[in-house]
Amino acid sequence: MVPRLVAERSHARDLVLCGQAGSVSDAALVALVLGVDHDAVGRGVIERHPIPDGLWRLSAEDLVCYDGVGPAGAARLLGCLELSRRASIRATEPHPYVTRAEDVVRLCASQFRGADREHFWALALNTRNQLIRIVEVSVGSLNASIVHPRELFKEAVRLSAASVVAVHNHPSGDPTPSGADIQLTRRLVKAGDVLGIEVLDHVIIGESGDHSSLKELGLM
Repeated sequence: MVPRLVAERSHARDLVLCGQAGSVSDAALVALVLGVDHDAVGRGVIERHPIPDGLWRLSAEDLVCYDGVGPAGAARLLGCLELSRRASIRATEPHPYVTRAEDVVRLCASQFRGADREHFWALALNTRNQLIRIVEVSVGSLNASIVHPRELFKEAVRLSAASVVAVHNHPSGDPTPSGADIQLTRRLVKAGDVLGIEVLDHVIIGESGDHSSLKELGLM
C-alpha cells in the first residue's frame, strides 16, 4: 500500500474521530466510507453522482465499478445514505400538525428527491392531526407502488393513530393520480372506515415537489 495514500485516509479518519468531520472534503468522506485509500475514487463518485440527488440514486452496481470498491464498501456507503434519509425524516419539528397537502409536501418531498422507484408512506396522526410517525409501507417500481391496506393499517393500529394520510412519489415527475392510485385510495378509505381510522388524504409528489391531493380533486 502506498504510504501517501494511507496518509490521506488516516488524516480524514482522524479528523472525523476528533469531531472535525466538517473540515473533511466530500470526496474524502466518500473514500473513507468506501474504505479506499485515496480521494480520487471519492471525487469520481461525486462527479458522476453529484450531491445530493446523484448520491440518492446510487446503487451497489454503480459503486463496485470503481477501482478498489467491493460489496462491503458499497454497502457501507448505501447504509450511510439510508441513515441520512431516516435522520432527515426524524429531525422534523416534534409532532407537527398535518392539516393540508402542503404540510405533507413539506415533510416528505425532500426525502423523495432523486428516488427512481415509487415509495409509499403513511403519516400516522393523533386526534389533533399531529404527526406521530412517518411509516414506510412499501417500495414499488418506476411507475407503480405495491400496497396492501393491511400493511398500512397494521402500523397505524400499532401506533394508536386516529387517522392517516397516504403519500407516495411519482419518479416521472408528474403527480397526476393514475387509475390505480384512485382505486387504491378508495380501498384504503373503506378499510379505514371498518377500523375506525380515517384516511384524510392521499398526496402524490412529483420530482420537483409538485403535488396533487386526491381529497382536493374529489377522488377520495
